[in-house]
Amino acid sequence: MTLESSLRADIVEVGRRMYAREYTDANAGNISVRLGADRLLMTPKNVCKGFMTPDMMCITDLDGKKLQGDLDPSTEMLMHLEVYRHRPDVQAVVHAHPPTATGFAVAGIPLDRAVLAEVLTTLGSIPIAEYATPSTAELPEAVHKYIKAHDGMLLANHGALTVGPDLFAAYYKMETIEHFAKISLVARLLGRENLITRPEVDRLQGLRGMYGIKSPAPICADPASVDIGGDAAGADDVADCQIVRAPPSAPSSPGTRLVPNFIDARGSIRPDGDGEIRLTYRELSALIEDAIRNLR
Repeated sequence: MTLESSLRADIVEVGRRMYAREYTDANAGNISVRLGADRLLMTPKNVCKGFMTPDMMCITDLDGKKLQGDLDPSTEMLMHLEVYRHRPDVQAVVHAHPPTATGFAVAGIPLDRAVLAEVLTTLGSIPIAEYATPSTAELPEAVHKYIKAHDGMLLANHGALTVGPDLFAAYYKMETIEHFAKISLVARLLGRENLITRPEVDRLQGLRGMYGIKSPAPICADPASVDIGGDAAGADDVADCQIVRAPPSAPSSPGTRLVPNFIDARGSIRPDGDGEIRLTYRELSALIEDAIRNLR
C-alpha cells in the first residue's frame, strides 16, 4: 500500500469515528493531512464524514489549488491552509463540532482551567478563537491568533479545531477536548471545580519530555498579564504562550472551594466575580424555593 492510499484510508477511518461519536452531523467537519512537502490530502465538501470512501478525497497544493479529485475540497480549506503555513511541524488538521465542547464555545467559556493533569500534559489549555463566518477569510484570521501556541482550540459559536504530528494524533486531541469539556461541565453542575495548583501545573509541564509530548508554546508565567484578542494585549496580538488558570496554592482548610461561588447567603451576586455564577445544588434549591414563595 502506498503512503497516499494509507492516508486516504486513515481519513475515512477518522471520519467514521467522528460521525459515530457524534462529533459531526450531516456534512459537517473536515479533515486534512500533508501529502509530501507541497501537497495536502483533504476531505471534500458536502459529504458526510461517516460515509466517505478513499476515492472521494481531494489533493491540493499549499495555496489551495485543486490538483486531483472528482469532488471539490472542503469549503473551510482556508482554515487548514492557515495552520500549515504557520506550523511546519503540523502534519494533520481535524475540525469537528463535538457537542459539549461546542457548547463551551457558544457560551464563550474557554477550557483553560487547571482541572485534569492529562489535559495539561497533552494540550495545556484550550482557548476560544473569536467568532468568524465559516468558509470565509475571517476564519483563518481568527485561528491565526492561537495556532502558533496551541494544538487545540474552540471556535466561537462553531466547533473545535485540533492539529497533530499525524492524523490520528490530531483526532485523539479532538477526543481529549470533548472528554475534558464533559468532565468540566459535570464538575460545574455539581458546584465545584477543584483546580490543580500553579506549582503542580509547572511540574506537569516538566513531564512532557518524559512522555514524548512536544508543546508548541510554554505555559504563560503570569496569565493575568496576557489577554489575546482585544483586551489587555490588543486585538492584533498573537498568543506566544498558553494561559492556564490555576491557584498559587491549595486551600488552607478542607472543603474550601478553589473556585468561589460569587453568591452571598442572600442570593446576591458579589462584586468580586469573574462573570460566572456557580451554585451548589443546595444553593440552587434554596433560590428556587425562595422564588416560589415570592410568586405566592
